[in-house]
Amino acid sequence: MGKRILYVVPHRYNRCPGQRFRCEHFIPYLQNKGYSTTYSPLLSEWDDAYFYKKGAYFFKLIIVLKAFFRRIRDVRQASNYDIVFIYREAFMLGTTMFERAFAKKSCKIIFDFDDSIWLPDTSEGNQNLAWLKRPQKLNTICALADLVIAGNDFLAEYAKQYATNVVVIPTTINTHYHLPNTTPKKKDKICIGWTGTETTHKHLAILEPVLARLNGMFPNKLTYMIISNKPYNSSTIAFQWKQWSPETEITDLQDIDIGIMPLPNDEWSKGKCGFKGLQYMALEIPTIMSPVGVNTQIITDGVNGFLAETDDEWFDVLCELINNENTRKTIGTQGRKTIIKRYSVDAFVEKYIALFHKLV
Repeated sequence: MGKRILYVVPHRYNRCPGQRFRCEHFIPYLQNKGYSTTYSPLLSEWDDAYFYKKGAYFFKLIIVLKAFFRRIRDVRQASNYDIVFIYREAFMLGTTMFERAFAKKSCKIIFDFDDSIWLPDTSEGNQNLAWLKRPQKLNTICALADLVIAGNDFLAEYAKQYATNVVVIPTTINTHYHLPNTTPKKKDKICIGWTGTETTHKHLAILEPVLARLNGMFPNKLTYMIISNKPYNSSTIAFQWKQWSPETEITDLQDIDIGIMPLPNDEWSKGKCGFKGLQYMALEIPTIMSPVGVNTQIITDGVNGFLAETDDEWFDVLCELINNENTRKTIGTQGRKTIIKRYSVDAFVEKYIALFHKLV
């Protein structure tokens, strides 16, 4: 009989970038090796509509109660599984009661995280409820896990303070799905684009002064696109918003000529796994990233992408790419080669599956 895995995750299937690119796209490979999988998300589509809104406290109470009983069910059934895979946390509040309960069962625990979640970070709609969270619970979860999978070296070093079995698996891209556009549209304007959820819109705001300068330098030559779950409001830049969806994600990204990933240089950003940049690069979109955290490992400046820190550096690199189509093509081609070799599912799938085999 094949081994069984219970995925204990915050969001429903194909909803959250972190889940999609850190566990979901490995599931078919595990299934091909004889593993059976069960997915147990905390939040349904209905829950999403209220959970991240400001206020709506009655509905949020219902959501938390539903999630509580769902996890009670998961704990009761945990002994039927060989592995319980927890992404980020088992429950949205500060308690580790469910992780502790899973640890008492016969199953092994794999814990995966891809952000500096030991730092306080609460969605805008739930700022008044931040006191219910306890970021330090990460320490306990790492200590309870039989295996911790960290998204980069910075996260792994933190986890090693509490866990003895820590492995780095970077966020990976399915390069059979992320394919460059082989029939690019003829366009009069160059599109500078960004993708991300509303929680990271604040990072895009870092570049607004630079983009305003570009408009003055290149009147009527540029467009700006944001692919996100919510529109981005700007008083200075006319962003074209495209609603993110898994069905149109690739074709929407393919409309971007230059991909940008600005980040502040802070502890939270040092834990980021470069996901936006990896997506751009996989699609041969020339990419510019802030030199923060893992970005400096992904990008060799001027070879497979660009690193830019100051406003002037961002402006100069953007001007270079806007003015030179050959540079855009060369950088884009080298970027995809980097993803295939170092950040693709194909590059890591054997190592990933071996971790499961070794555990059970």
